[in-house]
Amino acid sequence: MSSNNRMAWTYILRGGSGRHYIGSTTDLERRLKEHRRGHTHSTKRLGDNLVIVAAVEVATLGEARALEREMKRKKNPRLAVALLQNRSG
Repeated sequence: MSSNNRMAWTYILRGGSGRHYIGSTTDLERRLKEHRRGHTHSTKRLGDNLVIVAAVEVATLGEARALEREMKRKKNPRLAVALLQNRSG
């Protein structure tokens, strides 16, 4: 089964610095562990204590990535968090 045919997640992290990161994955637990171990260059700027502030499960990785792009276009992490939380019901 290709990764584009499994359930996937769009998520927003917040770190100790108060900054946010928006991402997508097919394995949310694994991806969060990677972020926390510092394996992701783009989340090093967030500082310690990474937490998921919002996450929504969608049908495919393609849908998750499209939602990630939509959230990043908002240029406002608080708005993106609110929209993602509303989407998850």
